[in-house]
Amino acid sequence: MKLATRPSVPSQLAQTVPAARLRALQRSKLAMSFLFLLLVGALFGSILLAVGFGSVSIPFATIMKIFLNMTGIFHFPQHWDPALEIILVEVRLPMVVGAALVGAGLAVAGVLFQGMLRNPLADPYLLGTSSGAALGATIAFVLPFDTVFGSYFSLTPVLAFVGALTTVILVYTMARSGGQTQVVTLILAGVVVNSILVAIQTLILNLWPSDDFGRILGLFNWLAGGISVVNWSQLLIVGGIVACGVLAACWLARTLDLFALGEEGATYLGLHVERARFIIVIVASLLTAAAVSISGLIGFVGLVTPHFVRLLLGPGHRKLIPASALVGATFLVLADLLARTLLAPAVLPVGIFTALIGAPFFLILLRSRKRDYRW
Repeated sequence: MKLATRPSVPSQLAQTVPAARLRALQRSKLAMSFLFLLLVGALFGSILLAVGFGSVSIPFATIMKIFLNMTGIFHFPQHWDPALEIILVEVRLPMVVGAALVGAGLAVAGVLFQGMLRNPLADPYLLGTSSGAALGATIAFVLPFDTVFGSYFSLTPVLAFVGALTTVILVYTMARSGGQTQVVTLILAGVVVNSILVAIQTLILNLWPSDDFGRILGLFNWLAGGISVVNWSQLLIVGGIVACGVLAACWLARTLDLFALGEEGATYLGLHVERARFIIVIVASLLTAAAVSISGLIGFVGLVTPHFVRLLLGPGHRKLIPASALVGATFLVLADLLARTLLAPAVLPVGIFTALIGAPFFLILLRSRKRDYRW
């Protein structure tokens, strides 16, 4: 007696879905994979470009030989100046990797806030993160001493990180009432707290004027945005926070898709809205705080990058989050390269370039694709 076997899932799919439709789906997946490979290649290419240019140019062949020798697998003879290897590994590479981490963190934080709030103008600094970080940095700059915690962080990035996180927690607590947090109340609380902290920052600078021009210029450059990485140990801590934040954001992709249906629709589909909103706020705030601790206040990355990627890939967060991380990292690496080389040996604040390049490019793109834009 011959037993009947149940057809496999692909066989059932082939019977219910036309062959042309299956081929279209396969082509779409192939195109998406190719696009992600391009984004990864663009990021690595921008990193190689950024570490090669500066006050001292390093040939591409030398860069590749140094990197391959670092793996321990290859052993190219050293025909280059040993100082070039020190410049590459100890000076430029940490700064460039730091720029990539900051760009990825701010871009993903922008995706999280825009998806949760369903607000296209939301950015990583919406809930007062920037003012909290700026106040922390201002306190560090006016203090007559600086403390280095081990060999990792000075007082400025530590207080900036603490100020950013504390501000977000304060805003969320103020907006929460009766066990619920309304989106409008959350945004308004962020605006009010931001104004108060800016006023406190201005008051501190007026009450404790400094005759040290170098410290004042340092605070100005920090507020304008600029990558500042002391060593690889500092980068390892920030990189760990950003990596965990991006992975958590990818895990929240389906939750963000449900938020797009509105709170009632998301609740109807089984989402615990309050708990999900709290988790998203914490993850986005950690990403932003980690970024500003080594970069200062860099604008437009978290606002422009998600929209740019959404125009390319659509509103689905499963693709939007990792693609935004790659595009944000590439964008900030290239912006930092311009900041370091345009008027070398002077280094300009990278926030200038993110605004001057990112904003007009986004407006041109949005105008050319406005009919195809989907939120």
